[in-house]
Amino acid sequence: MTNYGNPWPLGASLVDGGVNFSVFSPHASKIELLLFKDIHDLNPKVIILDPKQNKSYYYWHIHVPGLEKNQLYAYRAYGPYIPEKGFLFDSTKVLVDPYAKAIVGEYDRGLAHRRGEDNLHSCLKSAVISDEFNWESDYMPIQNLAKSVVYEMHVAGFTRNPNSGVPENIRGTYTGLLEKIPYLKELGVTAVELLPVYAYDPQDAPNDLTNYWGYSPINFFAIHAGYSSKSTPQEIVDEFKYMINALHRANIEVILDVVYNHTTENNAHNDGPTLCMRGFANDSYYMLDSSGEFRNYTGTGNVINANHSVVRRMIRDSLRYWVQEMRVDGFRFDLASVLSRNESGEPLLNPPILWSIDSDPILANTKIIAEPWDAAGLNQVRDFAGDRWIIWNDAFRDTIRKFVKGDKGEVGNLAKSMLGSPNEIKSRHTEFEPNRSLHFVTCHDGFTMLDLVSYNEKHNWANGEQNRDGSSNNHSWNCGVEGETNDVEIQKLREKQIRNMFSLLMLSHGTPMLLMGDELKRSQQGNNNVYCQDSPLSWMDWNLLERNHEMFDFVSHLIKYTLKHRTFSHPTYFEGVPNEEIPFTKFHGIKQNEPDWSYHSRSLAYEIIAPMYEEHFYIIMNMYHEDLEFQLPAGDWEHVFDTENGFNKFMLKNSIICPARTVICLSSKT
Repeated sequence: MTNYGNPWPLGASLVDGGVNFSVFSPHASKIELLLFKDIHDLNPKVIILDPKQNKSYYYWHIHVPGLEKNQLYAYRAYGPYIPEKGFLFDSTKVLVDPYAKAIVGEYDRGLAHRRGEDNLHSCLKSAVISDEFNWESDYMPIQNLAKSVVYEMHVAGFTRNPNSGVPENIRGTYTGLLEKIPYLKELGVTAVELLPVYAYDPQDAPNDLTNYWGYSPINFFAIHAGYSSKSTPQEIVDEFKYMINALHRANIEVILDVVYNHTTENNAHNDGPTLCMRGFANDSYYMLDSSGEFRNYTGTGNVINANHSVVRRMIRDSLRYWVQEMRVDGFRFDLASVLSRNESGEPLLNPPILWSIDSDPILANTKIIAEPWDAAGLNQVRDFAGDRWIIWNDAFRDTIRKFVKGDKGEVGNLAKSMLGSPNEIKSRHTEFEPNRSLHFVTCHDGFTMLDLVSYNEKHNWANGEQNRDGSSNNHSWNCGVEGETNDVEIQKLREKQIRNMFSLLMLSHGTPMLLMGDELKRSQQGNNNVYCQDSPLSWMDWNLLERNHEMFDFVSHLIKYTLKHRTFSHPTYFEGVPNEEIPFTKFHGIKQNEPDWSYHSRSLAYEIIAPMYEEHFYIIMNMYHEDLEFQLPAGDWEHVFDTENGFNKFMLKNSIICPARTVICLSSKT
């Protein structure tokens, strides 16, 4: 027995002794709701929604009494197939709910491509989920941004390796990650940034490989079941919540890498798989040109129409769900500049969706991070819309790589990078905080830190694309030999170069982000695009912890040292002149007050004076191939660390010899 139901809320909601179903489909002529007994059911109960009684404006809805959590369901949508108008209805395809909170089962991606072939026997299914959960406490870390250190990681890859020491039944899962919380605490990071955990399509990869990174979402609400050690949909969702709860109790925030720029229903010429949004309202959910073809600003063949009113609401509903029900602490938006484009693809000065996210009170305590570019050349590092967005700073990444490599002409850029890029990031937002510049040297997309100093060229042959994929502009240097080597001197140089990059990252004025495994010198054998490599090549190698414990200790000590001293987390930009209330800076060369800004210069000294904190630092950065003697300001100076000998304290004055390719940090009381 059923009744008409309500158009709100969208999705499947437990209410009044049953479930209310609602889905958006303005041009459908008929909608069928399919109710499955279990994941293998090939004869689901079919409920036909009457457009006169079960449709309000653009929303099809019905209430079905007696249903409970874990109920599996899906839809068929009937309507016109007019590609030039963007209508791509195919009633032979079973569709998951765009608002489903869980998606289970397996499907045949090739079959989902082929129009007119029924895929009931090989389809994904949505699941009804209860939001009830015992959180034990309402504790949320809400770390001060200026005191944040982000660790970018892959949920499965972090513990999937048999050498992780994690029990086999929970390796590569949300529960498995909890086994490594002590490791994260020892390292000193304050937040983990998880590569996509929204339900995604592992089949969206070429050459029979697996989509490993997860940048191929099915919808924006369901958790990825493949990272769960549980079986029922409710258990899968609750397992993720247990992970969040445990990380919060350890005072670690959880930031999700989210993809609101495209979905797995990709491909050119409208021939992608039909399994969710395109089956209900292709012309609303996706950005189309005048001929009904997908616009492509993502490199995937389809683009979410983010500033369409319905889609904009869906994105906000999704973010609110993950904050309110899943209690995540922030989001990193993949190719966020796509969200600034209107329905014709033109960039907007004030994009509604970006300002909606920026100003949403439910998201007010979250960290929102933008990758401020897209795959079609739009780069908004300088002028990304919104007042509180944190910006991925690729200029910092490239400057540090090139300076440490020994490139000429980078000293001026280095100075700006160490100051938090005020000329670039602050250009539009006068109150912009330096910590809203997210600093990184490596991330999932590109070389690891070890590979950055071990390879001049990418080596992506395992991806099966003739080494064409992945960036060729890596600013890397192999230190003399391509790839692995037994040459002790080259090994020492590589280790020092890694310490140099970590040091500049942590000593700069911005929010630092580390890539999983860089602290252990993890290698991907020169592959800078492991998106399709679900193998030890991309997994964390826990044997490295013992083998490279000295690098781990150095990075951990560096993180804790910079977090301990308030100067490095000061919330405003430094001044360039003496100031009693704001730290101020001076730049020097080998002689005091004589920085060498010339094209051939490869060294710089950076002084930070913070009377309000009684802190005073002198940072020497020498990437010249010879030792240099640097004069020091008057007074007694304590050697904190250098990248040749590590952390070791001793006093000095007047001058210091800085070895070639070395960073030195000194401190003194003001």
